[in-house]
Amino acid sequence: MFVTFEGIDGSGKTTQAELLAAALRADGHEVVSTREPGGTELGERVRALVLRGPDLSAWTEAALFAAARAQLVDEVIAPALQRGADVVCDRYLDSSLAYQGIARGLGVEEVLALSVRVSGGLFPDRTFVVLLDAAEAERRRVGGPDRIERENLSFHRQVDRGYREVAALYPERIVLLDGARAPEELAREVRDELRAHA
Repeated sequence: MFVTFEGIDGSGKTTQAELLAAALRADGHEVVSTREPGGTELGERVRALVLRGPDLSAWTEAALFAAARAQLVDEVIAPALQRGADVVCDRYLDSSLAYQGIARGLGVEEVLALSVRVSGGLFPDRTFVVLLDAAEAERRRVGGPDRIERENLSFHRQVDRGYREVAALYPERIVLLDGARAPEELAREVRDELRAHA
């Protein structure tokens, strides 16, 4: 099973990814937890560049995320799935569709084509998008903001709208969660949803 978690920064998606991975391990599953960008040596270098580096053009940003994704699929995700492990990933290609495709204005189809090419067409079995008001998400964030987190509230609202548009494109795969609810409640909803579609 390949499960991804999405949402604007501060929405609680990372918490949900961690809670699911822990629950699956407690049930005796082999679980590979990873993140985008990151999860590999190259991916972590790309992460540092796109989040802490200089300003980037929209397509440069999209291409760097795609490069990190290509390496993550090849090095981590595909081998784990082939040996029967579950993979839980904090962000994947839907982030590119929402952030670069919609909020940066590059176009969903164009960014999707790039992501499909570099991932070998690997889509998650289930994607959970944690929705939260952008102002509330900003209040929740801890630590100094990275390059993308420093974008204005309008940008983050566009990303939120982007996730909703992407969810409408893939209703059979994407489940929307209310990030204002308690983390434990959301975690139960995630596990119930996965059991119902196992």
